[in-house]
Amino acid sequence: MSHMIAAPSRELSAYHDRTIALLRRYFKMSLEIGRMPSILGREVFRARVTSYRVHTFEDAVIFVHDVERCLEQLEPFSRKLIARVILQDYTQEEAASLLGCARMTVYRLLPAALDELSNVFLGAKLLAVSPCQEGQGAACPRTH
Repeated sequence: MSHMIAAPSRELSAYHDRTIALLRRYFKMSLEIGRMPSILGREVFRARVTSYRVHTFEDAVIFVHDVERCLEQLEPFSRKLIARVILQDYTQEEAASLLGCARMTVYRLLPAALDELSNVFLGAKLLAVSPCQEGQGAACPRTH
């Protein structure tokens, strides 16, 4: 199984927590507007869903659309990894079994997929570059 994902970058790995938080927000908002996230297709899924209030329906629709456009830029295996582990809340071991690959493939490629998506989110301005991620602040607190 060959996948064209670059090795994780130290700079982009600093965005993983924020990228995961944005993905979970996308998932919740998709469900709240009555739409299955496109990354999941029509699959049966499991995930942790908590209540989150959307300020306006229109804002939620725009946000969901913007995130979906970003997800479409990922290669298919990266989307599947993110869907299984982040959105569906499977363990990496379970995801490997479901995706028909070795556990080490998931351990190796999930951080790279998150790097790729973080980079796309930064380009789309869904994530903002902070001074900490630009290497200007060793004393910057870690925020989500």
